Amino acid sequence: MSYQDHITKLNHLIESKNGTWDGINAESVERMRLQNRFHTGLDIAKYTAGIMRADMAAYDADPANYTQSLGAWHGFIAQQQMISIKKHFGATKRRYIYLSGWMVAALRSDFGPLPDQSMHEKTSVPALIEEIYTFLRQADARELGMLFRDLDAARAAGDLAKQKQVQAKIDHFETHVVPIIADIDAGFGNAEATYLLAKKMIEAGACALQIENQVSDEKQCGHQDGKVTVPHEDFLAKVRACRYAFLELGVENGIIVTRTDSLGAGLTKQIAVSHKPGDLGDQYNSFLDCEEITAENARNGDVVINRDGKLLRPKRLPSNLFQFRAGTGEDRCVLDSITSLQNGADLLWIETEKPHVEQIAGMMDRIRAVVPNAKLVYNNSPSFNWTLNFRQQVYDAMQAEGKDMSAYDRAKLMSVDYDTTELGVAADEKIRTFQADASKRAGIFHHLITLPTYHTAALSTDNLSKEYFGSQGMLGYVRNVQREEIRQGIACVKHQNMSGSDVGDDHKEYFAGEAALKAGGAHNTMNQFAA
Repeated sequence: MSYQDHITKLNHLIESKNGTWDGINAESVERMRLQNRFHTGLDIAKYTAGIMRADMAAYDADPANYTQSLGAWHGFIAQQQMISIKKHFGATKRRYIYLSGWMVAALRSDFGPLPDQSMHEKTSVPALIEEIYTFLRQADARELGMLFRDLDAARAAGDLAKQKQVQAKIDHFETHVVPIIADIDAGFGNAEATYLLAKKMIEAGACALQIENQVSDEKQCGHQDGKVTVPHEDFLAKVRACRYAFLELGVENGIIVTRTDSLGAGLTKQIAVSHKPGDLGDQYNSFLDCEEITAENARNGDVVINRDGKLLRPKRLPSNLFQFRAGTGEDRCVLDSITSLQNGADLLWIETEKPHVEQIAGMMDRIRAVVPNAKLVYNNSPSFNWTLNFRQQVYDAMQAEGKDMSAYDRAKLMSVDYDTTELGVAADEKIRTFQADASKRAGIFHHLITLPTYHTAALSTDNLSKEYFGSQGMLGYVRNVQREEIRQGIACVKHQNMSGSDVGDDHKEYFAGEAALKAGGAHNTMNQFAA
């Protein structure tokens, strides 16, 4: 039904109460309903899961339809992303939000800043999901509130054409609520702990959970050393725990993203259980770095496996961990990925050490030979030096083509002197097209940057501090922040409006009528920004 149809229906309801509800205005009720279309996190999870499933199908039909997100560590940051996207592109289609466990650890833990090792409170993850969706719903309320003001102004002016135009915008309003891909790390414990946390995250609104195959109590950031993986059966128990959580809560189309850290993880804590040659446990163990055991070199406490009729001892480190053979990372990633997709995963995540299309594509070609519609979520990580990596790739390609490289020093490719050279320009173009190229060639459905707003907050704060506390004083803020907000149309320049002051005024008027004491009068300094 349209905006006006709902109002008519509500008027009939109010009239049926024989005058006892005459203080209720049907149009005000309808406005409040539109401003709060999602009543629970489960409503959001079901709605956004549908969006992701449709986007996955669209990508399968055409890899140009890849999706993107930026990591957010606060509801306000996520809100501003979506407001910006709607302002610049008109719609949020194929644009999500990523919730990074790294940023939760570094910025949201009661223990203070922590490394990405699952030491933060696991309850802070669902709390942040709920916070993000609270801010996105508030963005809906704010934008609709401004449309309602436009409608009232058009009515007051007797402008029927304007009224029709605004009502059409209200009837076709697009919410700021978009899918969140939420990082559950390695599950923060065993499969039961994973299930309990997954439920909390889904209840908060998450439609997609990303879980990694590291040991929970040895978990490391994906771009640091010392990562330890678990056997497939242990990991798949946690994947099933996530699926049970989705199904129990009625989110039947929820999405599970399984992440393999095997490319950079050379260690395991456990020897996998194997019941027969060639099973998953046997395949996992086949990558172990072993030495043949004899009566002479046998020691108490040795773990022994049978490989091709020989008794072998997996090499154990002083940390009591076992190591894989060097050079087996890609093979293990491929096995991890195929196994996950064959056991309930919807999307893959392969953590790499550099952004290189052909490296990713090489693994995905092997995976897609078994599971043709395999799709990746890929971390366009700030842990990569993008400038250096792509300048090195271009340098090597130019050299292979026989070009004269005497103007370049490969050891100093970060130099600003190369910014406008043929090499620098070509590298920047490869960075610009990386996402489209990788989605077409390497099966990447979703591109995300894990920590972008961590870095933008640090950079903008440094620039402001340098100016404000230096010789520029207040001009450092006005010229570089407020003036740019005004000229670029940044909604937050009217910070009272952004924080919900006008929505609050509307409610005061609904509840108290002419007796309402509103904040948005003639003396509100936000009026200085009306132009």
